Amino acid sequence: MPIHRLPTELINRIAAGEVVERPASAVKELVENALDAGARDVQVQADGGGLTRILVADDGHGLAADQLPLAVERHATSKLYPGEDGDYDLLRIATLGFRGEALPSIGSVSRLSITSRAKGVADAHAIHVDAGAVSAVTPAGFPGPHGARIEVRDLFYATPARLKFMKSERTESTAITEELKRQAMAHETVSFSLDIDGRRALRLPAEVAGPDGRLARLSAIMGREFSDNALALDHEREGVRLTGFAGLPTYNRGNAAHQYLFVNGRPVRDRLLQGALRGAYADFLARDRHPLAALYVELDAGLVDVNVHPAKAEVRFRDPGLVRGLIVSGLRHSLAAAGHRASTTVSMAALGGFRPNSMPPQPSGAGFSAWRQGGWAQAVQSIPGFSEVSARAEPDPALGVAEPSVTTAFDPVDFPLGAARAQVHETYIVAQTRDGVVIVDQHAAHERLVYERMKAEMADGGVARQALLLPEVVELDPAEADRVLARADELAALGLVVEPFGGGAVLVREVPALLGETDAAGLIRDIADDLAENGQALALKERLEDVCSTMACHGSVRAGRRLSAPEMNALLRQMEATPHSGQCNHGRPTYVELRLADIERLFGRR
Repeated sequence: MPIHRLPTELINRIAAGEVVERPASAVKELVENALDAGARDVQVQADGGGLTRILVADDGHGLAADQLPLAVERHATSKLYPGEDGDYDLLRIATLGFRGEALPSIGSVSRLSITSRAKGVADAHAIHVDAGAVSAVTPAGFPGPHGARIEVRDLFYATPARLKFMKSERTESTAITEELKRQAMAHETVSFSLDIDGRRALRLPAEVAGPDGRLARLSAIMGREFSDNALALDHEREGVRLTGFAGLPTYNRGNAAHQYLFVNGRPVRDRLLQGALRGAYADFLARDRHPLAALYVELDAGLVDVNVHPAKAEVRFRDPGLVRGLIVSGLRHSLAAAGHRASTTVSMAALGGFRPNSMPPQPSGAGFSAWRQGGWAQAVQSIPGFSEVSARAEPDPALGVAEPSVTTAFDPVDFPLGAARAQVHETYIVAQTRDGVVIVDQHAAHERLVYERMKAEMADGGVARQALLLPEVVELDPAEADRVLARADELAALGLVVEPFGGGAVLVREVPALLGETDAAGLIRDIADDLAENGQALALKERLEDVCSTMACHGSVRAGRRLSAPEMNALLRQMEATPHSGQCNHGRPTYVELRLADIERLFGRR
């Protein structure tokens, strides 16, 4: 058949399918328009999952009467201007919207009404679009001094086929709520409200600018516990700045739904974030557990491309390796600075176990970080003898150590983990602190100590290698082989020596000795997949870490082993001197701290 031009109405509906995939997409576009207009208050209403009605009202600078017809015209925008040379630079986008497609796309598949009063103008005006048919501009009433009210009715009624692919009203309403939460997390100084079918779903007052206001907004959305268990981030490298908050390893979830990335104030979805979080928390969480995090990346607009997809939910960094490296190093630095701190949810769960129907106040989340900052860390001495571990159930004289040397005026209960008072069930150490009680899982705690020592030894001496009697040839896709060989030096540092072997083939000469007999071909293929997805050879690192973790588990003090008082105190002191000792290698807590005030509440003393 000959080539022919499509009708304008059909072109608009095709374009609308890219921009407005579901009601939440329409809400996203309308809210971003409000934010670009300088709104300080954004109100959203949705009925019938957003398919029946969507209303977005804001107090931005508004639209004048002569601007309304342009607002619903395709590729007409107030957010792009030519430079001195007359060219439009799409590589330096400083606003959330810029394509000029949202309003005409929504209007082509629904009944759209825009009512607005421009700032400093006495009269308000409205315009209506019905399945692409634009009405004349008419005077209208408007409740505020300036801003806009955009109402969308019968979304997708002009494209019945799209309606068949919509999910339930509840699912679509949930998607709208999640979208508004992401926008609110990116703009803490703006107040947001959401009503679903006439019921209040979200009320978020404006917060002050800065980390405190941002944390308050995140806690309002991610839960009150987040603020007590969040680590602050503020790192910069080569003009790229990373801020935000990430949860302690012991404060985790079973899925990655609570991981958010914002680039220059824009909520985005990017595999880079998941890969970076996985790499940063690899030492602390099992594969089926996920940290909570809200990360904000700020960089020059010319270093990131936001014009990737009409929905603007994806971005491309000019140097993704730099951004990923900053996220991983920033997270690891903050995790290390947290010292032995464990999440407050651990102690709350323990208190709840004593009295299930109660909800005691949350204890302080300052934990050992504040203790270390106060200078007490200098009092922790190297504990000789405790590094000699045994998995035997009977006492081992090799573990006998003396109490750490401290000044005579220092009371052991003033240590962060206090003074050991008892061992119960030959598994748990009970210690007394100045203002509470600490219960330590001796096996989990010592497992982390041994693991950290093994990692340090590996870092100091490098990973020992063993040569294969017969080097193994692994056939790969040429692109995969190139990716693996490009990281040959990095892999060699981890004990894996590879060489090129013709087109698309890799020759494996040496493997890490820790792995013993291993499937070299499977390892290389896993590494190739990791490099394609995350830009890093996570498979090899994780295998080495798994081996170290297993060895640490078998080489640590077992549950069921009776410890003397000096041994218990030595374990506590070594925990205080070892980073990340608040959780074992799988993200489980190694200790529970119960504040004296909370214990007194259990017995009605307060």
